[in-house]
Amino acid sequence: MGIIGFLIAGLLAGFLAGKFMKGEGFGLIGNLVVGVLGAMIGGFLFDIIGFHAFGFVAKLIVAFVGAVILLWVVGKVRK
Repeated sequence: MGIIGFLIAGLLAGFLAGKFMKGEGFGLIGNLVVGVLGAMIGGFLFDIIGFHAFGFVAKLIVAFVGAVILLWVVGKVRK
């Protein structure tokens, strides 16, 4: 997946994670950042357990899980 696909998956994952965590979202750029950071976090965590995502949908799921974890941590730190 190229950089454009990575950014699209990050944007979608950030948007979906924001809705899943019942947040208002962070806007287009904020969702992109959350999604891309989430993709990195999710990729790292899934690599640790030995799961390697192949294909756009699998990478989107990994990015979504990472973004949810990131939003959960940010929510805990803000409180």
